[in-house]
Amino acid sequence: MNFASDLATVTHGIQLAVAPVFLLTAVSGMIAAVAGRLARIIDRARFLENRLENGGVEEGRARRMYDELRELRHRGWLVNGCLALLTFCAILIGLTIVLLFLGETSDLPILKIATVSFLSGVFCFLLALLCFLAETLLATRLLKFAELPAQSVVLQLPGDMASNEAPAPASRT
Repeated sequence: MNFASDLATVTHGIQLAVAPVFLLTAVSGMIAAVAGRLARIIDRARFLENRLENGGVEEGRARRMYDELRELRHRGWLVNGCLALLTFCAILIGLTIVLLFLGETSDLPILKIATVSFLSGVFCFLLALLCFLAETLLATRLLKFAELPAQSVVLQLPGDMASNEAPAPASRT
């Protein structure tokens, strides 16, 4: 195996290898965001499980809590799949960086391997985005924006004090 001896070839190899680093940066940001979502899913599941284990939850409410736990489990699977794909993507992009550098600075014929590695990494990233989309759609499906609570709570605003008389303003003398 022969390595390049001139500085221009090594510099060009570094420039070529640095380009996929931008994708690697996006992947690391995505991993952080998705890991945060996983932490929230776990926290919510633990909260619901603790409430159910402590008892005192009416049957209808317990059923809804078990349904939510089932949805959280499904979301957890999607997030774990997303994290696995993102991690594999990062590994493939890192491998691409190494291969591009070696291909430019040595006589190893690894251009095809680098191409397959890079395209596989991009494919994993796209699949991870699909998992992320599915998880966010599931998460928003759980929300009940238009449903009213079981018991109506009436809030009394400062300008709306029909039952209580507002105190008279203090006079300045």
